[in-house]
Amino acid sequence: MLHAAESREQGDSGTTASGHRGNAQHAAGGAAPGALVPQDAVHSRETKVTTTPRPNKWQSFWRGALRVDTAKMEPWIALRNAVGVSLPLAAGIAMGMPLGGLAVASGALNVSYSDGHDPYGQRAKRMLASSALCAIAVMAGGLAGHHNAAAVALATIWAFGSGMAVALGLNAEGLGVISLVVLIVYSAQSLTPERALQAGGLAFVGGVIQTLLSLALWPVRIYEPERRALANLYVALGRAASSPAELMKAPPPAEASTRAQEALAARASDHSIENERFRALLGQAERIRLRLFTLGRLLRRMRREKFGFAPAEMVESFLESAAHIMTAIGESLERNTALATSESWRSEMRAAIDSLRASETPQRSFLAAVVRDARYQMDALAGQLRAAMQLAGEATPAGLAAMEDRERAWPWRMRFAGSLARITANLSLQSTVFRHAIRLACAVAIAETLSRSLEAPRAYWLPMTTVLVLKPEFTVTFTRGLLRIAGTIAGLLLATAMFHFSPTGTGWEVVLIGAFVFLLRWVGPANYGIFGTAVSALVVLMISFTGVAPKDVILPRGINTVAGGALALAAYAVWPTWERTQVGEMMARLLDAYREYFSTVVDALTREEGVDPAELDQARLAARRARTNAVASADRMQTEPGTRAEEIELLLGALASSHRFVHAVMSVEAGILPGERPPVRPEFRTFAADVVRTLEGLAAELRKTRPGGEKWPDLREEHRRLTESPVAAREQYGLMNVEADRMVNSLNTLREQIVEWRRLTVSR
Repeated sequence: MLHAAESREQGDSGTTASGHRGNAQHAAGGAAPGALVPQDAVHSRETKVTTTPRPNKWQSFWRGALRVDTAKMEPWIALRNAVGVSLPLAAGIAMGMPLGGLAVASGALNVSYSDGHDPYGQRAKRMLASSALCAIAVMAGGLAGHHNAAAVALATIWAFGSGMAVALGLNAEGLGVISLVVLIVYSAQSLTPERALQAGGLAFVGGVIQTLLSLALWPVRIYEPERRALANLYVALGRAASSPAELMKAPPPAEASTRAQEALAARASDHSIENERFRALLGQAERIRLRLFTLGRLLRRMRREKFGFAPAEMVESFLESAAHIMTAIGESLERNTALATSESWRSEMRAAIDSLRASETPQRSFLAAVVRDARYQMDALAGQLRAAMQLAGEATPAGLAAMEDRERAWPWRMRFAGSLARITANLSLQSTVFRHAIRLACAVAIAETLSRSLEAPRAYWLPMTTVLVLKPEFTVTFTRGLLRIAGTIAGLLLATAMFHFSPTGTGWEVVLIGAFVFLLRWVGPANYGIFGTAVSALVVLMISFTGVAPKDVILPRGINTVAGGALALAAYAVWPTWERTQVGEMMARLLDAYREYFSTVVDALTREEGVDPAELDQARLAARRARTNAVASADRMQTEPGTRAEEIELLLGALASSHRFVHAVMSVEAGILPGERPPVRPEFRTFAADVVRTLEGLAAELRKTRPGGEKWPDLREEHRRLTESPVAAREQYGLMNVEADRMVNSLNTLREQIVEWRRLTVSR
């Protein structure tokens, strides 16, 4: 009943209208990692990368294995978790019921791995779900322990479910691992129904205690550092746009961008809706910063020309209105309140763009080229500001609630982020999640069978170690296997030494248990070797409450840990690969799936006979599966040694941009197809064809098969033609135009991210 501690460680187009690429593509110096950079900086950075010696793969592996990731160290969470485990132990001793206190403390330790910094409502639901699931695992394991065949079958089925939970994110994966370990531990106890029910109840009480402590102590505002950093960045951009004279002299400040990049870097594995909104806001801010810099350069050139003052005033009028919007976005993020903008600002921006377009001439002069470049940049910046306003509105509590309400109104099959839909989508051998679930289930079945046939002391450590070590990725599995074995040996020796040389008494043991819980929850997430050491020592200390001497624990635990780690490594030895060699193909498959889904939706709009709803469901299911695989691949790549931070930032940004695109497609499906289909305009057919070409080009770029120098479709210009064409008075057209704008912005952002990501990977 006490091995909960075992459960877890847990763009717009680059070619300008005039063809003068140099006029529109220079960017601010000092860009943060992952930011878009000018061509001259690209070449210099390429030279630096190719001339700097890099460590070989094994050096990188050991460097990653021994690295302590300080970004994952949360002392306040560790402290309240230590209190949640120590208090029941102390209370049980005081009441003369040490074993009861130990059962409650074990439940609290189980649930401590579900603690976090997310909003209180989400955290409470997750921790209570963890409490309930672990209590069920306690009772089910205790009851199944009497029958070997039943215990093996139950563990195998539970392991498959735990593996499939990877599709739902890191929190769900951790909960699956925790509950599976608890099931394995208690299936070795062979409890009577009465004792199984009692043990489950005590474990649930411990989980509730830990939940209450998490909700009551050290309250934090989730994403406050990220929100503040993004707010400062948008305010700084607004300040730069409001001073054209300064903008002509120097690029927008890079310091605010760097701070925002650093603030979001700590949440690289967070794929929540909130974090995706913040990451997309950062991506838009980076693109806005480059547009402002380019407009500053173009303004300076206009001012030098004899007839350049009139167009320069139009650009400055545009920048003044844009500055108001950027400042309003920053203030909304800072206060976490609804975005407040004036329609007059947007109208003035449109008027400035229209005036500049009207002033363009076909003559081949330097000023005419500069004006065309400026108008192009203003069109792009207006699109980016529309995207940023929408994202900022969705990043507030009211915006998130409205999004959830809209998604709940859709049929469950169309809920892209729905748990049931994601699990269903991954029930296929094409899914890496499904393959991991099968591999984990088979490994657990073998380990559980071996442990029961050997009848060795504490043989359940064999399947338990297999569960903890075996992960969806080879690198993490291999690293965990080695560190788990080394950490176990170190922890056992440490605990034994403490029993020999430290003061005796249950009070001192409670203090030590609290200290080791703090250590494994504080430093454990930062390095698995430290986690293994802390958890091994902790288990020995907790076992001592049952009257088992430490010397009787060390040898069987060490043998079974080595055997379980070896089994997990053997399960992965058949495919020893590096995820960074696969992630590009996974992203390409994601874009292929999105292209097929978009094409199916377009067919449903344009064909007279429409499209069978089953075709739409199938295309949406394939897109959802591809996204799960791409996200899982990106998560695995982050854990690999030798992966560069700028690669991760670009990859996560690309995932966020792709998510915005597919949500726009789903909005078209949900908002237009169920009703009477409007007649399709020729401009929309042209726009849709260019979207398909762009997605094909992006997939080819990821696969490194796209011909160099091939021009990208001008989606922004196609969107302008779409929105300016005469249309019938149908509301569906308004929805189509809005969602097409989102598609353009997300695909142009995605293109810039993928092109830069490919450049970085080619330099390896």
